[in-house]
Parts: sequence; structure tokens; C-alpha cells
Amino acid sequence: MHAGPAPFTMPAMLFLVTGAAGFIGSHVAHKLLDRGDEVVGLDNVNDYYDPKLKEARLARLTSRKGFTFVKLDLANRQGMEELFAKYRFPRVIHLAAQAGVRYSITHPYAYIEANVVGFQHVLEGCRHNGCEHLTYASTSSIYGANTTMPFSVHHHVNHPLTLYAATKKANELFAHTYSNLFALPTTGLRFFTVYGPWGRPDMALFLFAKNILAGKPIDVFNHGKHTRDFTYVDDIAEGVIRTADQPTVRDATWRSDEPDPATSSAPWRVFNIGNGRPVPLLRYIEVLERELGKKAAMNLLPLQPGDVPDTSADVQALVDAVGYRPDTPVEVGVKRFVEWYRSYYRV
Repeated sequence: MHAGPAPFTMPAMLFLVTGAAGFIGSHVAHKLLDRGDEVVGLDNVNDYYDPKLKEARLARLTSRKGFTFVKLDLANRQGMEELFAKYRFPRVIHLAAQAGVRYSITHPYAYIEANVVGFQHVLEGCRHNGCEHLTYASTSSIYGANTTMPFSVHHHVNHPLTLYAATKKANELFAHTYSNLFALPTTGLRFFTVYGPWGRPDMALFLFAKNILAGKPIDVFNHGKHTRDFTYVDDIAEGVIRTADQPTVRDATWRSDEPDPATSSAPWRVFNIGNGRPVPLLRYIEVLERELGKKAAMNLLPLQPGDVPDTSADVQALVDAVGYRPDTPVEVGVKRFVEWYRSYYRV
């Protein structure tokens, strides 16, 4: 099904997963527990969206052997220092962030605190406590004004269109500095439009399903002319864990006179994690309509500030490094989402 060899078997290990009450973080934590690892899950369970959904995700995790929950804000410097000193995590998967492209236009300071200050605290914790590998979430939004398709990690990303994207580019730069100065292995993962069960209520699939079932129209931006590299959450989680299992090493072929933006002479790298097969937004809606058994009334609206018309991931670097290519088609992923949505909300 998936391209490439099966991942090698690792001995059980202790992981810190930040954002463990979040959409992607909870899926990653479950996968780690499934294979016998121990997980300390950090989250502040804020109210950016319905905390009840976060608490429900957490309840599933806290019932499992090997999971410890720590309620803590990334911006709490003392709390983060104490957490890292207590556990001395060999591996850290940093997925906590202030999410959302549009929210960053109206709430800029939330992004600086969580995504810049919080990331600095993670880096310092890793640096001072013997972390063997930091894997962290970046975003496809980082490609910004770039329209060369598919988006490649070998492209430069110097024109972000939102503060959210700019904070994620800052994360990649901060990580490079720590990899260079302190030989801390870091891997940044640029996620492409993640969807699936237990998803975020502020994302399109969730909003569409809710309104269609309620008989309300859905807002379709760019008059429905978007194409998106929709990536199923289990594929994202698998890619995260495969990369976390292989600490980054210095690229011996890296050249300072022709610098590759994807690797470094320091133990630093970035990968795209996307499906690699972009889908028109109207096709995505069509699949959702079929699964719900109900047609959508659409408000066709202009492109929103900060949005890009299209995204498409070149994932060859990921395939080459860890032997993995996401491959769940939207027909399968949307069906699984709808099954979860109907069960969770009893509709």
C-alpha cells in the first residue's frame, strides 16, 4: 500500500509530544503508544476551539498505559525548564502551536507567544537535557507567494503571506541555529492541509459537514477554484514518527556556495508531508456530499487575505530519507471523517 520499506523496529522510548490534545498530536501519541513507547503529552487545552473536543481526545489517551498528561503552556519558561529537567526526553515531537492562517490576522500576539517564544523554550529544553532528536511541525503555508508547483523543500521560502507562516519559517531558522551551534539534530515537517477523524472545528471539512447537515450554506472561497494537497491525518502521523525515529545527520554533500534550503552542514533538515495528488476543492465537497447523502448550498466568495490558490507537495525527499509516501485518497479519508463525525456528534 505505502511505498518504501517498512520502518525498522526501535526499542521502546520516552517521547515528549507537545499539542497532545490537538488533532495531529493525539494521533501521533496513539501511534507511539500502539508500538509500546511511553509518551508524556503536553497541552494547555486553550479555548481557540471547543475545549470539550480536546478533552475528549485527551480522555482516550489518559486511559492508556504509558501515557502521562502535563497541562502546561509553552510560553511558561519556568514550567518548561522543570519539565525537561525532570524527564530528559531522548526524543521530542513538537506539534503544539497557535494554529490557523486567518486567526493570525486578528490575533498576532497569540502566534508570537506560542509559536516563537514557545518554540524557543522547546529548543532550550532539548539543548540542555540531552535530546537526541527534535521533530517539529512546520507548514505548507511557508511557501507563501511561491507559485512553482509542486512545492519543493529545495525551493526558497522567503515570501510568507501570513504571520502564521512567518512564525513557522522562524521555527525552521531557530532550529537551524541550534543544530549549528549545539549539534542538536532537528527535523521540520511541512504539513499540507491535514484532515480526518478528530479534526479541528475551524477547518473546512468540519465546517462544511456541520453546515450541510444543518441545511445551511457553506462558504467557498476563491469561488471554488482552489486545489489543495489534502493529506489524511494517519498519513501525517506515520510520516512524523518515521522521521522522529531517524535523527538528522549533517549532509556531507551540502555546499556553502550553492546552499540547498532543505539540508545543511549542521544536523538539520526539512521535509514536506503531503499526499502529492492535489484535489480541486469542488471535488472535495462533492465527495463530502456523497458521504453525507446531502447536497451543499454554496456561498461563492473571493480569495481571502493570506490564502493561496493552490498547494501541491513534492515529497520525494521524505521518500528518499524514510521510505514513506502518504497515499490515502480523499474518497477514503472523507468517508472515515464522516463516520467519526456522525458517531461523535450523534447525527
